[in-house]
Amino acid sequence: MITGELKNKIDSLWDVFAAGGLVNPLDVIEQITYLMFIRDLDDTDNLRAKESAMLGLPFQSIFADEVTIGERKVNGKQLKWSVFKDYPAGQMYSVMQELVFPFIKNLDGNKDSAYSKYMDDAIFKLPTPLLLSKVVDALDDIYELMSKSDNKDARGDTYEYLLNKIAQSGLNGQFRTPRHIIKMMVELMAPTSDDVICDPACGTSGFLVASGEYLKENLKEEIFFNKQKKDHYMNHMFHGYDMDRTMLRIGAMNMMTHGVDHPFIEYRDSLSDQNQDKDKYSLILANPPFKGSLDNDTVSADLLKVCKTKKTELLFLALFLRMLKVGGRCACIVPDGVLFGSSKAHKDIRKELVESHRLQAVISMPSGVFKPYAGVSTAILIFTKTGHGGTDNVWFYDMKADGYSLDDKRTEVKDNDIPDIIARFKSINNVEDGILDVPQKDAETQQYNEAENPRTAQSFFVPKKEIVDNAYDLSINKYKKVEYVPVEYPSTQELFADLHELEMKITAGLAELEDMI
Repeated sequence: MITGELKNKIDSLWDVFAAGGLVNPLDVIEQITYLMFIRDLDDTDNLRAKESAMLGLPFQSIFADEVTIGERKVNGKQLKWSVFKDYPAGQMYSVMQELVFPFIKNLDGNKDSAYSKYMDDAIFKLPTPLLLSKVVDALDDIYELMSKSDNKDARGDTYEYLLNKIAQSGLNGQFRTPRHIIKMMVELMAPTSDDVICDPACGTSGFLVASGEYLKENLKEEIFFNKQKKDHYMNHMFHGYDMDRTMLRIGAMNMMTHGVDHPFIEYRDSLSDQNQDKDKYSLILANPPFKGSLDNDTVSADLLKVCKTKKTELLFLALFLRMLKVGGRCACIVPDGVLFGSSKAHKDIRKELVESHRLQAVISMPSGVFKPYAGVSTAILIFTKTGHGGTDNVWFYDMKADGYSLDDKRTEVKDNDIPDIIARFKSINNVEDGILDVPQKDAETQQYNEAENPRTAQSFFVPKKEIVDNAYDLSINKYKKVEYVPVEYPSTQELFADLHELEMKITAGLAELEDMI
């Protein structure tokens, strides 16, 4: 969560761009991303140089003594942020425009990589040396504050706050899923070192970045001390598709900044015949577009066989099932209408999930989660592709709080169901997998007994038969029971007695005040 001085600095940076004539939020975030990437390159290069020196290993800096840019050969050191930031504004602008920017556009020698494809048509848009100088100074201040922050993920939170600026612009809000919701979904799915992960509507690659961070934090030795698994992590694990080249550019750099060398991020209409992926991925994490409507002629025919509809939220569910391998898992966000819609297409996709695959969980989220730019009620569906059924009992959870107020301000609050959701879901999986006889919340004696929870509880199981009997309705309100507690109010006589007593006190007080005058 970005607050205080750091938040003010980021807001001031945004104002600097506006004063300099750059007002399109997508342009601003794109230019800031380039500059952050350039600065991070310098820091990363210095860090690797120190690590190599400590280990006595050879090291080749990307800022070599001589770098070829076009037909020119220049001293690579002047391309380092720590060097050119001290140049006069005019010289810094020339170095950035003529040398640094062409350098980062051709940084990745693999012309087929996501980075090369989407940097190829990137444009340096800062119009004046003065604006560049102010932005460079502002970014240095922001990085200094991040280094002093107690928040171990200040860098990620800062970037997320910048992406939030896109959401606030209105039209582009669909590209942002709240970061704490992304983290929750990643923790629920617990990616492994062998997973092949995909987000078919990736935007800025939030789910892919969070998955990479989870793996680094939890499976660091398993992945990075094994040559094959490290290669898989760097070059083959992460896949993302979108239809906005600016978002893909930001997403590719976001992944590289987070240490993934070659994410497969591609321009693609995931719902069309352009997307041929089938039985390919072991894990899908996504927040696909809501309330979209497509022309049937543009939709892949095999998706329409599952559910004949123009609604994107239903078509994406059919797509996830097609793209997953057998045994592959998915956690995706859907609007509430998917859970209870009465059309044939709605019922068909829910029936497909329940009857032909294994639907594990429905986590209902409050409508304020996507504020301030959307008030839609949503839920998270978690399922596994089996092709032969497997749904037995579906776990429902009624999330009432996500750690932030549910109004437009979204300020941090104490109430937060997310840790409880993660702990309970993992305990269910552990029991089903035979890992634990009795699910434990922690080292204490407190236990979870989800199977015994009444329907008045915040979480409970619903057997498959009951879901089938209710036309595959997956809305939690269909199964949750409300416990009504009678409230006793004072009698009319008591209320009047209280009013008379108050009136006498007021009269006595007025008399006392009058005597004082």
